[in-house]
Amino acid sequence: MGVKKSLLLCLACLLVIAIAGCGSNNGNSASPTGSAAPEASPESGAAATEAPKELTPVKIALDWTPNTNHTGLYAAKELGYYAEEGLDVEIVQPGAAGADTMVTSGEAAFGIGAQESLTLARLQGVPLVSIAAIIQHNTSGFAAPQDRNIKSPKDFEGKTYGGWGSPAEEAAMKAIMDPEGGDVKKVKLINIGEADYFTAVKRDIDFAWIFYAWTGIEAELRGEPVDMLYLKDYAPQLDYYTPVLTTSEKQIAENPELVKAFLKATSKGYQYAIDQPEEAAALLSKAVPDLDAELVLASQKWLSPKYQDDAPRWGEQKAEVWQNYADWMYGLKLLDKPLDATSTFTNDFLPEGK
Repeated sequence: MGVKKSLLLCLACLLVIAIAGCGSNNGNSASPTGSAAPEASPESGAAATEAPKELTPVKIALDWTPNTNHTGLYAAKELGYYAEEGLDVEIVQPGAAGADTMVTSGEAAFGIGAQESLTLARLQGVPLVSIAAIIQHNTSGFAAPQDRNIKSPKDFEGKTYGGWGSPAEEAAMKAIMDPEGGDVKKVKLINIGEADYFTAVKRDIDFAWIFYAWTGIEAELRGEPVDMLYLKDYAPQLDYYTPVLTTSEKQIAENPELVKAFLKATSKGYQYAIDQPEEAAALLSKAVPDLDAELVLASQKWLSPKYQDDAPRWGEQKAEVWQNYADWMYGLKLLDKPLDATSTFTNDFLPEGK
């Protein structure tokens, strides 16, 4: 999993999203993919005479293959939290279209996105809204094998960076190099496309942009530890929300109680992952057996404290985080106009904190 793939999908799909508009069916198809909603099991003879509880089918699209960013969703599903709220939740991968497009078109009621892509989308008139921050602070940054001796952003000079060709990459690099006296023009930038990080650093690059919770932890387990330079440690404006839970303005307007119920159960799932990381990791591995269980467990232990971190409750978002990032992008002329941050996110559907 990587920053490059999910962000590239987001950027590539923005035009498609804008054309798709609000769509229809709110992600709650009358004929959902898969089997029908499960029937409630009778607990007594009297219960057997009652009609089974109808569950509302709801689809959520991931931003990438399942990983520990998504554990709270799987915990809420596996532990029955969604069912308790009357929801039959299907967790799907984004496919070629991407989660943002699926949410905007109505193919999925909810999705996993990122502040970077939502900022661009909102300025193009795409009616996506962030309803919860999955991780409170940015856990991504530039990583290099320790033998490259990259200990500070200035050390990027003379090195080769492997990315996906977005101007945001060089802008982020410049933002953390400038305060350290570094010159981004002395960095060689190449596009590595779909290449795996571990393959690329052995072949033709010195560093790349990763999420530490997955690729960084995998590097530890491989015995190939990295020097990690987190964006947030060098540039406060880059301490943005990634990933986030999204929905559409249409969903909020037409089904506010569904949004509230979904977030109530999802919050409970992430709280379970915060409180019981080992058990939560086991639930994710059970739900997605193709994942490396050792990596899932190690990643979960590292990430669980970071879901809520210093926020008053899981999912809470601050206007200044959205505004600071957008203002930085606008100042670099990477955005055509300023962002109205207040329209881009809401905390209104989060349950009250503990």
